Amino acid sequence: MANGQQQADVVVIGGGPGGYVAAIRCAQLGLSTVCVEMDKTLGGTCVNVGCIPSKALLQSSEHYEFITQHAKEHGLNVGGVTVDLAQMMKRKDDVVGQNTKGVEFLFKKNKVTWAKGRGTLRQAGAAGNLVDVAGADGTTTTYAAKNVILATGSVPVELPFLKFDEERVLSNVGALKIPQVPRHLVVIGGGVIGLELGSVWRRLGAKVTVVELMPTILPGNDEEVIKEAARVLSKQGLELRAGTRVTGADRKGDTVVVHVDKEGKAESLEADYVLVSVGRKPALLGVDAGKLGITLGTRGEIVVDDQMRTSVPTVYAIGDAVGGKLLAHKAEDEGVIAAEVIAGKPVHMHYHSMPSVVYTWPEIATVGLAEHEVKASGRAYKTGKFPFSANGRARTMGETSGFVKFIADAETDELLGCHMIGPNVSELIQEVVLAFEYRGASEDIGVTVHSHPTLSETVKEAALAVLGRAIHF
Repeated sequence: MANGQQQADVVVIGGGPGGYVAAIRCAQLGLSTVCVEMDKTLGGTCVNVGCIPSKALLQSSEHYEFITQHAKEHGLNVGGVTVDLAQMMKRKDDVVGQNTKGVEFLFKKNKVTWAKGRGTLRQAGAAGNLVDVAGADGTTTTYAAKNVILATGSVPVELPFLKFDEERVLSNVGALKIPQVPRHLVVIGGGVIGLELGSVWRRLGAKVTVVELMPTILPGNDEEVIKEAARVLSKQGLELRAGTRVTGADRKGDTVVVHVDKEGKAESLEADYVLVSVGRKPALLGVDAGKLGITLGTRGEIVVDDQMRTSVPTVYAIGDAVGGKLLAHKAEDEGVIAAEVIAGKPVHMHYHSMPSVVYTWPEIATVGLAEHEVKASGRAYKTGKFPFSANGRARTMGETSGFVKFIADAETDELLGCHMIGPNVSELIQEVVLAFEYRGASEDIGVTVHSHPTLSETVKEAALAVLGRAIHF
């Protein structure tokens, strides 16, 4: 049953970080805006089953590990500590609920219409854009939109011989709600999701084995950071098996047997849970790209220009659907750019200053190029590094693992890359991102006064180290 046709300046398909931010920015710019989301809550993968719930569990598990392993160092004698997993999960769900309700409040505040249902882009281009929204009650509402923003996100990649059942073979969704601490969790994939969720369950008492096909965990990152991360995470108790191929798997009741091979040596790993985190792929639900004339890339991503336009001029795409680094903050920024282009502003998207973070402990944060990338370009460069072990605040915290590393142009001193592994580096990277935005030099950070004693002094000292002027190391 149809509800007729309604008009809108912009219809956004997808209510995740990219979609809801795009919708809010469109509304701020005076555009009548509809955001289509079929889930019961707004926020997409990030808020519901990704960034937010995983960080809630990481925080809880960090508290548990501190109490059981490090409190005594501080003169705090605590006994009889147990894990109430049900309460931990409830807190995680409560945090998620606060965030989803927050997005809903922002929609009301900014007068964004939430079209609840499954969106389909039925028509696009010169003939006009038509978006059908099929509601849970069986009715369909059609929106005639001057512009459409596709923010359909991504889905986890499955292995053909290890399909998700979210009971024993888990994606990120299932790994966030395991009903008991695993005896043995095998994580397939040594990237961000695998290491973060593997860390949660390792801290809570599970044996965790991480199997990574590439020669190292966190492939593509700066080699010094990878080396330090592997050292620290192994010391914590994660069993890291890089350069190892998964050849098959069998489920036998509540047990999953994972078959692996490293350099011709075969082995079977018996686990009660397996987390498959080998990547994500664009989800184009409700978008028949071929029929609509929307160009796709080699990995199924929507091809866009630097103003987030697709091959159909009035259709834009953002976030995981366009590929690149699958980051919530990237999607948000792309959403803002798409909204402002629609509103006629002279803006474009660039990725020069896009940070990335891994929320293990210690954390890992990067912006710009890794050293091997700069080296491959043939550009002359210099580096500077400063360890957290030489930082007074880190010592008071008992968090001395890791370092801050800068890479700068040998002649101009322009910052080319920054790579951090250490406590709270997800926050420390931001001053570097700002410097990158203005094409700053290591000297710009090195001559800036940093409060003492703070972790941020490591950033200043690493910048000075590029110039051969580090004071405390």
